[in-house]
Amino acid sequence: MRTTVAKYNLGQVLRHRTRPFRGVVFDIDATFSRTEDWYQAIPEDVRPCRDQPFYHLLAENDESAYVAYVSEQNLVPDNSGQPVEHPDLRDLFGPFQDGHYALQAQLN
Repeated sequence: MRTTVAKYNLGQVLRHRTRPFRGVVFDIDATFSRTEDWYQAIPEDVRPCRDQPFYHLLAENDESAYVAYVSEQNLVPDNSGQPVEHPDLRDLFGPFQDGHYALQAQLN
């Protein structure tokens, strides 16, 4: 297995390369970390390589807000300059500035 380095950062707004949604990165896995059943459920003709970063996104499309798990190869930067309207954003991030969100400081 090769060492992977994530191309994108926490708080960055990304969009899916082929599907109509965008979202904010809130966690990154160095390689695929879901179950084998989850992986096999992806149609083989679009199934991404496991050996790349996978991103957890607070995602939105025209109809809903949700959490998405997406391979790096299927993401591109969203350069629209528009904020994401996901209802959970305020729990993790500060205001939208210069095309990204800053993480909130968490004190436990």
